[in-house]
Amino acid sequence: MAEAIDKKWDLEGFLTSYPRMVLAPLTGVGITVEGTFDFTAESPPHEQITDSYELRLVIPSTFPKDAPVVYELGKRIPRNETYHVNSDGSLCLGSPLRLRMELAKRPTLPSFSSTCIIPYLYAISHKFKKGGGLLFGELAHGTKGEIDDYKSILGLTSAEQVDKALECLKLDKRQANKRPCPCGCGKRLGMCKFNRRLRALRELLDRQNSR
Repeated sequence: MAEAIDKKWDLEGFLTSYPRMVLAPLTGVGITVEGTFDFTAESPPHEQITDSYELRLVIPSTFPKDAPVVYELGKRIPRNETYHVNSDGSLCLGSPLRLRMELAKRPTLPSFSSTCIIPYLYAISHKFKKGGGLLFGELAHGTKGEIDDYKSILGLTSAEQVDKALECLKLDKRQANKRPCPCGCGKRLGMCKFNRRLRALRELLDRQNSR
């Protein structure tokens, strides 16, 4: 079982890339990795940053459908909304849908680290050094930020439209196509060009679920 997980998730590749992270005792269904997470990153025109954080990754057995939950074990990052830390102490790396989309493209732990963890830590380290807000087009923290991110992903303008689109994503494709289109055009989803955007997202997530 451990061998299958290692190969599927590329756990070995992750531990090789971050040698001061180690497997921790099992805390439930899945695995836990913790230790010192070293990284070097840059985002032109911003400077290159080399930094380290003490992290714990709780990786569910449903990975990559469900993203790892990441905690900072040290006390460098203030536990508040300004730094996008959730009420349970976990780091807010992005909306659930955004994380699923990233994992659907490259469903391994090294990829999750490079596309989700490092950009967050880079933005935090940059804020520590330079002040100001977080980089990368910061969204509001919490539910509002998630809805704004969903609007961006789906090309919609209201929370109500987002809710309807997410409902359609949960339905069988034929059932969804009979629903009123979430974009508000007055047509059925199957008759609106918005269906192409929703279909592409559904196919991406379906590929992830089939892995």
